[in-house]
Amino acid sequence: QVQLVESGGGLVQAGGSLRLACVASGRTFGIYSMGWFRQAPGKEREFVAAISWPNGRTRYGGSVEGRFAISRDNIKRTVYLQMNSLKPEDTAVYYCTSSGRSLISITTVDYPYWGQGTQVTVSS
Repeated sequence: QVQLVESGGGLVQAGGSLRLACVASGRTFGIYSMGWFRQAPGKEREFVAAISWPNGRTRYGGSVEGRFAISRDNIKRTVYLQMNSLKPEDTAVYYCTSSGRSLISITTVDYPYWGQGTQVTVSS
């Protein structure tokens, strides 16, 4: 089993920054990609960013590319999401996820493990 715990969510003004973290525990040897999805009320869960092992390849959703940056611990299955130039439309619950495949997917069904989510609220 894999457990994922997110942290770092909160309230920030538009234009500000926030840094999320996700720590994986359990059977982490089988994790080859980790990333973030977000979900606003009444909307589908949206792909945000992901990063893979061992090569560190990244992929971003079109709405956040250029503003957000995902990074990883070099050994541990831990990822961070640096969120800059935040906009009110970034407001959502952000969920950490992990997969046993290194080829990054943008589809929720390809990720078997999920964290509880952390709320990010961007005020105008």
